Amino acid sequence: MILYDFFNYVLLGYNALATQIASIVPTSNGISHTSLPRQALFPGPWEEYIKAPADKSRIRPKRIFRKNGSVSHSEALLSWQDSSISTSLSPGGLVTLEFAENIAGVVCFDITSTSGKSHLALTYSESPKFADRCSDATTDRQERDLPLYLPIESTGRQCVRPEFVRGAFKYLTIYIPQHRPKRKDIWSEDALPSFNEALDSRLDTHQKHLDLHDEKSHDHTRGISISSLYINCTAFPSNPNPRAYTGYFSSSSSLLNRIWYSGAYTLQLTTIDPAEGSALIDFNRQVDNNTSPRGSWYSNFTIGNGTAITTDGAKRDRMVYPGDMAIAVPGIAVSTYDMVAVRTALDSLFIRQYADGGLPYAGPPMGFHDEFSDTYHLHTLLGVWNYVLFTNDVSWLQDHWRAYLRAFEHSLSKVDLTGLFHVTSNHDWLRPGMTGHNLEATSLMYHVLQLTYRLADEFIKDPDFKTLFEKWKSVGDRMERGMEILWCEDLGLYGDNVGRRGCGGSEEALPQDGNSWVLISGIIANKPDRQLRISQNLRKRWTKYGAPATEFPNVISPFASSFELLAHCAAGNHDAAVELTQLMWGYMLDGEGFTNSTCVEGYRIDGDIQYPAYWSPARNSHAHGWSTGPTMVLLTEILGVKLGTPLGRKWTVEPHLTKWLRSARGGFATRLGRFEVVYRRMRSHTLGRVEVLDVETPRGSGGKVVFGPVWDVKGGKNRYYKYLDHGGRVEMVAGRRIGVVEEELGLVEDEEWVEPEREEWPVGVVDWKALEENYVPGP
Repeated sequence: MILYDFFNYVLLGYNALATQIASIVPTSNGISHTSLPRQALFPGPWEEYIKAPADKSRIRPKRIFRKNGSVSHSEALLSWQDSSISTSLSPGGLVTLEFAENIAGVVCFDITSTSGKSHLALTYSESPKFADRCSDATTDRQERDLPLYLPIESTGRQCVRPEFVRGAFKYLTIYIPQHRPKRKDIWSEDALPSFNEALDSRLDTHQKHLDLHDEKSHDHTRGISISSLYINCTAFPSNPNPRAYTGYFSSSSSLLNRIWYSGAYTLQLTTIDPAEGSALIDFNRQVDNNTSPRGSWYSNFTIGNGTAITTDGAKRDRMVYPGDMAIAVPGIAVSTYDMVAVRTALDSLFIRQYADGGLPYAGPPMGFHDEFSDTYHLHTLLGVWNYVLFTNDVSWLQDHWRAYLRAFEHSLSKVDLTGLFHVTSNHDWLRPGMTGHNLEATSLMYHVLQLTYRLADEFIKDPDFKTLFEKWKSVGDRMERGMEILWCEDLGLYGDNVGRRGCGGSEEALPQDGNSWVLISGIIANKPDRQLRISQNLRKRWTKYGAPATEFPNVISPFASSFELLAHCAAGNHDAAVELTQLMWGYMLDGEGFTNSTCVEGYRIDGDIQYPAYWSPARNSHAHGWSTGPTMVLLTEILGVKLGTPLGRKWTVEPHLTKWLRSARGGFATRLGRFEVVYRRMRSHTLGRVEVLDVETPRGSGGKVVFGPVWDVKGGKNRYYKYLDHGGRVEMVAGRRIGVVEEELGLVEDEEWVEPEREEWPVGVVDWKALEENYVPGP
């Protein structure tokens, strides 16, 4: 087992931490996670890819997507310029507005005329496929969410109440219902006839219909006129300037650039005010006893204590799920550095730790009824590592260390004599088969074991830990040996479990998540040939629309595929990581039915936008933090900037331009300073082909640059030239300006380089029987 030599330390007490913190002197380019900068830290032309609005308090629609019925001057809703023109709607009239990006917030409008007996209906959808008279879905209790019915009794500016913030939508439909509700309740079921009509006209006949009351007509509602409409976005509350990114990425591939920024923007939408959490009304009812009718939705359940919190999805569930954080937290760290939102999320989990040391499957409203997941419990501990790595928040770690150790020992006790983790909870990321001696859980446990060593080594200098270290090392050694039980030599991949889902079992599964975690964790680090074989075999399973999660039939999961990206990189197959990013995330941006701006929760293997965990396609979340893997991977694996110790006092830069890129550059910052890499293919008449690498790291830090030879260097600015036509010779020059090559060398961009053709992959075939069998009952 590859471990640090933990037993040769001068074992110090907690007082040593003060000396450690004092030795970290931030540079002028450093940033604080508790006081984010108000301007972009790396300004440049790449900012054109930022999806976040310049003014999130006044977001206007981009175009009219659809209109029908009695509507006049609908274009007035698109402009602030001429307030003398108003859009008029009469009963039955409808306008669907499309925004430039997937957005979030409360709707405001200026009413210029009303009879005083009018009602305006509002519906929301992330996908254009559900942009009509009823909203897409936040729960599984019925096909679609109810419309909001708002009484319009006076003229002037009116806004939807804060509890009706919609967490994500690209399409907003407004219409005047044919009939006026008897009551003024915003969810009044008296208004359901129009909802039934909408469903009947829009849904396929073979789909499940709703059991709604077929009320007869009431008094007719009246028309209204609206002079303007806008959205006040309440997401990403930590920074008043949504475009003040602390990281960036730019390359010769415009598609990769779009993907990086779509991930960063997704992580902004999924970061919310903690008082605007949990859209799962039926699940909330177990805690708050609400009596809201079926199909209604609110976003007013408090899910944490603080000013911002990172959640799973923007539309739903608007809750803290640790599995999502495994991908989201590093992505946040290298894009917006909103680590206070991460801390709030972790606090919401630890505050509800169970008596046996277990941590909740998710944050409130879960955690009140012993909900637990072995894998998500481990993901919480991984979240602690990532938070401390990027912030060096020692005081927070000290406050939580005993709870962390209790949680860690809870998991460690489940590694039995086989050397495998024995799962006792079937909860995971909704995939089936999470049971028994499981591959994913074992690999994840091994990874957390290594990180716990490092946390204790870095921060908790306590003599009593020597005995624990010896115990942990013994368990790690046993796990390395136990992995052979799950290895399927003939297939070149690991089986999911011991038994029916293992090698040759009756339900044999060779999981994407588990095999990816084998490579990420380093549990077979001494078997490089096997690592590459696993990477190659994962690639062989790709389809036209991405990498299948074979452990969950019919699913393409950006969550599991984000782990696959990391797995290919761990095996040294960086070409496959970039190729899969272009294939799969490119489809998510440009495919039919998506938002073209954010990262979707998942979709069907044939490319349809239904996520097979849910029977209702409308429930799919199109802004989900667990799907943002490329935002992390392109910086930490392709440009290769990795922090070795908190804040990056020690670091490694090992870039991989891959066969897909002519150039790439990017960077991020911590309190210690800036980390930036610029990597280009260039050429000159005298030197031939030359790869030029610029690296900037904080002064006072130190690390290794792996570029041909391994260079041990101190923080600062250094340039490396690799002469490909002269035996690959590499030389280093210190103090050069990042991204600027001296004219006397005659180097220009290598225009002769051509991006290779991408391989064509077959369309995945849906197993319709398995699709119905694997729908997950949920709130």
